[in-house]
Amino acid sequence: MSHTIGVIFGGRSGEHEVSLVSAESVMNALDPDKYNIVPIGITKSGRWITGPDTLESLKKGGFDERIPQCLLSPDPGKQSLLIVHPDGSLREQPLDVVFPVLHGPFGEDGTIQGMFEMAGIPYVGSGVLASAAAMDKIIQKKLFNEAGIPQTEYRAVSGARFRKDPQPTIDKVEFLLEYPVFVKPAAMGSSVGITKAHNRTELVSAIELAAQYDRCILVERAVREPRELEIGVLGNEETVLSTVGEIIPCNEFYDYNAKYVDGKSELVIPADIPAPLKERIEFLALRAYRCLKLEGLARVDFLYSRETGELLVNEANTMPGFTSISMYPKLFEASGIPYPSLLERLIKLAIQRHVQTSGLNRSYDPVRNWYAESQSS
Repeated sequence: MSHTIGVIFGGRSGEHEVSLVSAESVMNALDPDKYNIVPIGITKSGRWITGPDTLESLKKGGFDERIPQCLLSPDPGKQSLLIVHPDGSLREQPLDVVFPVLHGPFGEDGTIQGMFEMAGIPYVGSGVLASAAAMDKIIQKKLFNEAGIPQTEYRAVSGARFRKDPQPTIDKVEFLLEYPVFVKPAAMGSSVGITKAHNRTELVSAIELAAQYDRCILVERAVREPRELEIGVLGNEETVLSTVGEIIPCNEFYDYNAKYVDGKSELVIPADIPAPLKERIEFLALRAYRCLKLEGLARVDFLYSRETGELLVNEANTMPGFTSISMYPKLFEASGIPYPSLLERLIKLAIQRHVQTSGLNRSYDPVRNWYAESQSS
């Protein structure tokens, strides 16, 4: 019996283009004998479209009026996509599960997960709270602090306060942190809007750039002589860890160009690290996963200082890239779970969680009809 799976991609995010490449890889890897794939694209303006030409239309950056628009039915009893054809006719497309191959705001931050919950449709990845908490780097760091998870020193900055009077912000950052520092939009991925600042002039420019993508900005101390190590986590209550991989960026740090454009960064899988370090990474990865209440999948990124020997959790990513060069699928492929099998496991985990949550009692029967009585009185 085949499942009908809605693969959602694009979105209103600076990671729109990355999502398109990830989704193409996912759709090409899904077994057509097992899955009826329904492509669902979200344009940069937020319009939902569907049909066989959806991906190509978004790749071209435009919207073809001949492509049907769509929306999720809010009725949890239907679990379907409502397709509006150009002639105005409406058709329902039942969905067994959705795979939101979306990165960044409006896709990875709990917003669309809330829509899936309301629609009663199983979906791949973490739930509303976990997605929201993990997307916001500042909230994630605060939760890690509470859990005693080691991380680099940081400062949260308000973009509005900085624009009004930048000097107090600069003074506080320089008082708490030494250069160089990384400046990041709080809720963005793929290194969009991230800058490494080596002095005050660069810091001001970096905050101005990050403020274009988010109202809150994270400034954190750069780790000395860092090695960038990553590990994949797969599962709900029971989890499987991948091997550890290392990224050797072609630029000063693993920025957007180093990830997707230049094609010169190296992925070393497995990473050449001693067993105690690997075990420490595994321990902290699971701790971070549980701390944020993550489910389905995550990639946990670490920074290891060659100079000091400190191992720090950089961040947990709830919907890591699924492109042909992305670390998460490559880590699990090296761990004995090939790409198609990985996708199957994620879909099964989504359905498993949905079955569990659907069995929860969502109503309560009072001992008497007090609410009707209160209206009649």
